[in-house]
Amino acid sequence: MKIRRGGTISDDVIDKRAETRAAVGRGGMALPGGAKGGLAGVIIALILALLGGSQLLGGSSGDGGLGDILGKMAGGVQPTDSLSTAVAGAPDPQADTVEWVRYVLDDIQDSWEAQFKQAGGTYERAKLILFEKGVQTGGCGFAPSEVGPFYCPADKSVYLDLSFLDDLATKYKAPGDFAPAYVIAHEVGHHVQNITGVSAAVRKEQQAKPSEANELSVRLELQADCLAGVWAHNTYENVILERGDIDEGLAAAAAVGDDRLQKQAGVEVNPDTWTHGSSEQRKTWFTTGYQSGDPDKCDTFSGDI
Repeated sequence: MKIRRGGTISDDVIDKRAETRAAVGRGGMALPGGAKGGLAGVIIALILALLGGSQLLGGSSGDGGLGDILGKMAGGVQPTDSLSTAVAGAPDPQADTVEWVRYVLDDIQDSWEAQFKQAGGTYERAKLILFEKGVQTGGCGFAPSEVGPFYCPADKSVYLDLSFLDDLATKYKAPGDFAPAYVIAHEVGHHVQNITGVSAAVRKEQQAKPSEANELSVRLELQADCLAGVWAHNTYENVILERGDIDEGLAAAAAVGDDRLQKQAGVEVNPDTWTHGSSEQRKTWFTTGYQSGDPDKCDTFSGDI
């Protein structure tokens, strides 16, 4: 994926790495509702699972499963040996990555501004918050890094710990620079759903039909995959993509499929528990958006998925 030097670099990225790093270094950020989080911790975890966290999918135990993450959330996020030790005034070792995130976010949001303008509307830009280890959101409670990148509709912000980009290449076997770009585009897709009212409509339907809550969540996530594909189509039109980039995006979509994550966690693959869709479904809908470049083709709420 080509970064055009001298192009715009997004002002929509808010870097809270130092702030959150310092908070963790003081002994962790406690969850609302007491030291163990209690019911509040469970509710936060479920909200994050629904609204975009890609790692809250593994089941009740093992390698990123819901039980593991709730356990970590229950005691707050404590310092670990892997905690980066940035020195005040020293060069930022992640500076190039931060610049890349700024560029990608700007390109994604410029694309959506054009889409909204063409449809006679106005796009409201999201913010992207960089953090380390854990972060207090502006309306979705506390989130540890284990939940993966996620979107908080209350403050219209995407949250990202840069360590996830390494995990994507190593743990999830989705290397390359377009794979994490797909992830950011997916989360911005949730922002598009939020400001157009789709997310609110889905939550209302889930409350009215609890038995269909998981299926509705899957349909919402697959639509965000399709919207990420719409952006990918535009980057292709703008000659930003390089050979192999789409393959990287498809690999990333497959890497975070519910079925694959359940297999990695060593639990039974159970479609009834899915919240994001299978690897094949995620690849299919990303491809639909990429091939069409048309958000109207991203109707995941009609017919089979």
